[in-house]
Amino acid sequence: MALAALLVLQTLCTVFFVADVVGDLLLEGPDLHTMFEAAVSAALGLGVVFTGLEMRRTLERSRRAEAALSIASGAFGELIADYFERWKLTPAETDVALFALKGFDVAEIAELRGSAAGTVRAQLTRVYAKAGVSNRTQLLAVFTDDLLAGALPGLERRSAVSSSSDEGPASPRPPPRSARI
Repeated sequence: MALAALLVLQTLCTVFFVADVVGDLLLEGPDLHTMFEAAVSAALGLGVVFTGLEMRRTLERSRRAEAALSIASGAFGELIADYFERWKLTPAETDVALFALKGFDVAEIAELRGSAAGTVRAQLTRVYAKAGVSNRTQLLAVFTDDLLAGALPGLERRSAVSSSSDEGPASPRPPPRSARI
């Protein structure tokens, strides 16, 4: 918004200086002062054009980034839903797990769900057991490992090793998304 306001102000200044130069040329003819004002007006006009182009380019990049974030957010949501379905979480366990992934502590989750902290702890314990992890950090790592499986150099080898060891019949984790596609 500030950039747009600056662009409007810069445009108004350009119009004023161009009108002043035209008026000076009509009344006094070309002289050194008028030619200098004309050069300044031209530079200001170029600044308006380049600022407008840069503003348009910045807005387009922002739109693309928002679209990519929306797609990534949806993909992450699908990834979480895939895991929760595979782990056969109950609706209550799903709610508790989502709150835990969002960073809420046990007391906050209990308050949000209107239940006792002990109930939430028990539900988290069941979620961890079904996920094959022992704490919240490991639960979050299940999802980040899957998202980053092919994104960083050297992870392909480790991802292949860990997915081959996780593919046994009792494995609580689904295979990495890249292996499912």
